[in-house]
Amino acid sequence: MNKAEMIEIVAAKAKASKAATTVVVAAAIEAISEALAKGENVQFIGFGTFSVQDRKARTGRNPQTGKEMKIPAKKVVRFKPGAALTAAANAKGKKKK
Repeated sequence: MNKAEMIEIVAAKAKASKAATTVVVAAAIEAISEALAKGENVQFIGFGTFSVQDRKARTGRNPQTGKEMKIPAKKVVRFKPGAALTAAANAKGKKKK
């Protein structure tokens, strides 16, 4: 599913226009991004938790040349799925739409 498909599904379920749903989805993504930029966790009970973690600098290899290179430290976004999301992903007997 991509963003456009998600907007279409949410608009249908909420009985709202696609334009209004697009604004809401964009605002939600922006709010999550801003919270992560501040270093805050974003938790949706049953769905999962977004968090930011530091990745240390390390030495890697260029796969084409085999030459060692330094990979700088950076922050990465992590997602830990909640129990309900994990259960939904593992549900047996459900048909895909």
